[in-house]
Parts: sequence; C-alpha cells; structure tokens
Amino acid sequence: MKTNKLKILNDPIYGFITIPNTLICDLIDHPYFQRLRRISQMGLSYLVYPGAHHTRFHHAIGSMHLMQKAVRILKFKGINITTEEANALYIAILLHDIGHGAFSHALENNIVSGINHELISLKFMEALNKEFQGKLSLAITIFKGNYHRNFLYQLISSQLDMDRLDYLNRDSFYTGVAEGNISSERLITMLNVKNDNLVVEEKGIYSVEKFIVARRLMYWQVYLHKTGLVAEKLLGKILKRAKELTLQGKKLPASKAFLYFLKRDTELEEFTDEALKTFAKLDDYDVFSAIKEWISCNDFIISTLSESLINRKLPKVILQKEPFAENQIEIIKKQVKEAFDLSDKELDYFVYTGKIQNQAYDATKNNIQILYKKGVIKDVTEASDHLNLQALSNPVIKYYICYPKK
Repeated sequence: MKTNKLKILNDPIYGFITIPNTLICDLIDHPYFQRLRRISQMGLSYLVYPGAHHTRFHHAIGSMHLMQKAVRILKFKGINITTEEANALYIAILLHDIGHGAFSHALENNIVSGINHELISLKFMEALNKEFQGKLSLAITIFKGNYHRNFLYQLISSQLDMDRLDYLNRDSFYTGVAEGNISSERLITMLNVKNDNLVVEEKGIYSVEKFIVARRLMYWQVYLHKTGLVAEKLLGKILKRAKELTLQGKKLPASKAFLYFLKRDTELEEFTDEALKTFAKLDDYDVFSAIKEWISCNDFIISTLSESLINRKLPKVILQKEPFAENQIEIIKKQVKEAFDLSDKELDYFVYTGKIQNQAYDATKNNIQILYKKGVIKDVTEASDHLNLQALSNPVIKYYICYPKK
C-alpha cells in the first residue's frame, strides 16, 4: 500500500497544520472528502460578503487542527486520552460535516427530504469504515454519542466544541466581520474535564462570554443576514420548481447526479448505497451549472427565478420582530399575481413568508460549565456577571416576507 507523504497544510487562520497520521491523510485524499472542496461553507453568503468563498474542506481541516490542540492541552492537564481515542476524535471531527450537500445549509432538506447532514455524514463514515477495514469504528461510536467517556463527544458536539470554535473564526476572517473573531487558543487552553464533562476553568470565563456574544453577532450579521436569507430561499424555490417539472416529465439540463435527485423524492428509507454514491458526486458546481442553463427554459417560473439568482437580482425581503398581518400579505400577493398573471399555486414561488430563530446560548442542553478552583461547577450564565448572557439564552424570533421588487 502506498504511504501518503503529505503531512503539513498551510491555513490562513492557523498557519501550518500537521496531519497526524497516514490514515487521516488517506481519508483526506478520499473522493468523498475531496468533494468538500466544492461545497461552499456559507452557502450564498458571498452575495453579501464577497470574500466568503471558503469551503467545507477548509473548515473540516481547521476543526481537526483545533481538536489536536484540545487533546494536547487535556493530556497536559493529566486527563488520560489514549492514542486510539485521540485518533478517533481527529477522524470524527474531520468527517463531522462530510454529509453536507451543495451550498451547505442552503439546500438542506431540498435535495433529499427528511434526512439532515448529520445523518448523511454518519452514512459516509460507515461506508468509509467498510473501505478502511473497521478503522473508523471508535470514531463512529464517539460521533454517535455512544462512547462511555462523555467529554470526548462534547469536544465534537456541544456548545463549545471544536466545530464552533473553527467556524466562528474562519467565517469572521473570510467575511471580514470582526465581531466573530474569538480567541480559540485561549478557550482551548482553559478547557478541563470534571465528572466526565468538558468544563472551562474560571480564568477563561471572559473568553466564553465573548464567544457567546460573538455567536449572536455573527448569526444576525452574517448567517441570518436578510440578503443571504432571501438568496437561499430563492435557491430552494428554484430546486422545488425543477423537481416539480422533472416529475411531470419535462427534461431539464442537469448533471447525472443532480438529475438522480430531481427525478425522485429521496427520504431516509430511500437513501440507499446507490443514493449515497450519487450524492457524493453532487456539489455546488452541478447546481449552479444547471441553474445557468435553466434561464433559457421556456417555463416562466424557473427561468425568472434562475435569472434572478444568477444575476443577483434578488427579491425584496422585509425582516421584522412581529408576524406580518394577513391583510398586508394578501395585498402583496394580489399585486404580484396581477403583475405576472399567476395562478395561486404559481404565486407561492414569488411571494413567501416564514420565520427565523437564533439562540446564542441554550442553558438546557450541553451547557457550558465553569470550573472554580475549589471544584465547584456553575453554568456560565450563573457564573458570569455579564448581564446580557441571561438574555442571550432566550430564543430570538424574526419574521420575513419575500416578493419581487418590481
């Protein structure tokens, strides 16, 4: 078997990243993982922040790098982590997002129904485990939360995991939004384990506060930015129309992998090995190449929506704290219906409402615990003298309506 010699990558956030062993090198080289180079980390956010062209590949490698730091720190503090456990953590965090589809969250539940990216990630990991003769078994057990050492799972999935520490810094860097810039180095250095749970030593409480505030700011300023929101909703509407037309027998130009999912409603039960292998061939390029072609389609709806997205002539979006009045929605619908001569069913592609929600911190699950020198543990909202933290643990809901500008 050929040994992969690639050991170091250069990352704009952390500098040089060392690949710990040949198994992880081989996983990175696998076509399933290389596909992440063609999956945008932030969906269509680059339509708002032009620099946001980084990929899931960047994020996965960065998260693994932070996991290596976390393991070194915890071992330095006397926490016993075996070589097998450490390696399983690196594999699990490396592959935690491998199930993301084209444009990441933007098309979740649009290409396949009722199966989220975490479930698809698990299916990819199980397929790779067969290919690598069971070497991913421990990583899968930890990833599923079934391992007897809970803090290992919390390093992968909690409210202060390596995934969040990487994407906040990375997305902040590529968007230029400084509010998301957190000190992941200090947060990781302050980590410890108490009663099999991941905790942060009290010296790190201000870094935790900044982390929670940064999450809130990044969500409203970047992830849920109204222009990015309307672009992603528009993309979903285009796919919905494409699937509708395809199921009616209309031939739309698209790649084989894309057509596979347009021709069927793929849910969890139908997500077979064949579906997984086809999903592995589908990425941002398939979707955008098809949408560019659909501008020329003789179907008014898909043609208009596709041209709107490709040329960034996005619908108008209004975001507010209160639900929209029914009469307000009806007036807009009536105007659009008359302007475009649409049926009620067709109108849903041009006027749509909904709500978005953000909760910077949830004290009820996988909460962030602060460890005091005397061994006392408190939830961060109780330990902090930052008055806003309690407020930030409450969900914030905003309502939107989207419709054509003209």
